Amino acid sequence: MKDLNNKIRWYFKHKREKKRALIALKKIESVKGTTNPKLIKLSNEYAKNVLGSKVYAPWLYVYSAMQNEFKEGWIPDNYYKKEVVPELKGDYVPLADRNFITPKLFPNIETLNLAYFINRKFIANDNTVIEPDNIKNYLFNSNDKIVYKLENSQSGKGIHIFSKEDFNVFQFMSLKTSNGVFQIFIEQHSFFSQFTDNSVTTIRITTVSDNNGEISVRAAYARIARDHETHVKSSSAISVSIDLMSGKLHRTGYMNWVETSEHPDTKVCFYDKEIPYFEKLKTVALNLHSKIPFMSCVGWDLTIDKNNKVQLIEWNGKNNDIKFSEATTGPCFINLGWENLWKEINN
Repeated sequence: MKDLNNKIRWYFKHKREKKRALIALKKIESVKGTTNPKLIKLSNEYAKNVLGSKVYAPWLYVYSAMQNEFKEGWIPDNYYKKEVVPELKGDYVPLADRNFITPKLFPNIETLNLAYFINRKFIANDNTVIEPDNIKNYLFNSNDKIVYKLENSQSGKGIHIFSKEDFNVFQFMSLKTSNGVFQIFIEQHSFFSQFTDNSVTTIRITTVSDNNGEISVRAAYARIARDHETHVKSSSAISVSIDLMSGKLHRTGYMNWVETSEHPDTKVCFYDKEIPYFEKLKTVALNLHSKIPFMSCVGWDLTIDKNNKVQLIEWNGKNNDIKFSEATTGPCFINLGWENLWKEINN
């Protein structure tokens, strides 16, 4: 019965993934033109013969349309979720959604976390309980603004920004708010403020731990919010790939798969702009992943603050979104044997 339920669950998940992929394909083709039928054919063959099923073909269409060629080694997003995540991350996936654990897993990096709201209690970093009457003063003792982020928040949802004036602990608790973390509000490096200074630009660095535990950086891109938004939201953010060697932004960014060469609000171009302290960002990501080598692939959301320090905003173990990097700079995960996982699992 369990196997049957799992097959039914994935049947509907694959249908949703196909719909998402075809919407993305349509947006890409609106600019680049209809995808060469030969690339569609190659995608279908590769999905069936190498990855085990044609259900993985739609994301290969997207990657092929983006790069105008087919490349062996691409990992479709739904293949990653079905075969890679359960097999190479398993029950440890939820670690990334438990903010309370993060400073304990990575004690060598200065945390942004101020306190936590867990099971209707306010908890300090030293594990002590903070009385509701004292939480406002505790949070705003040296902060004009703070960020509250729900556990397991995705796509920029579940994020709230408070000042001392608009923080009301009783209203907060009456909302039956889910568990979450209070964080310091980052003042970002001036480089990022040229695009927008109303929110913090995040740098997503994707690292991999191979079968021998060797950690490597496989992809990186910047996520920049629209000028009227307080934080990055997947539905509206502009994603711009970063060259792993030079740290420079690519010429073209994408807003929900639609091309743009500049920020749509501030009109600042992306091309040839170099991320400050990019080597430092990569080193931090590698060092963080070395603490959890049993996780095969992690997406680290980092930034550089106004004092040139690397700040870890969050890390993503399950929904770390490989599809954008695969489409723009992939294949990013070659020589890992991921394409064979479905055979090993089914044998």
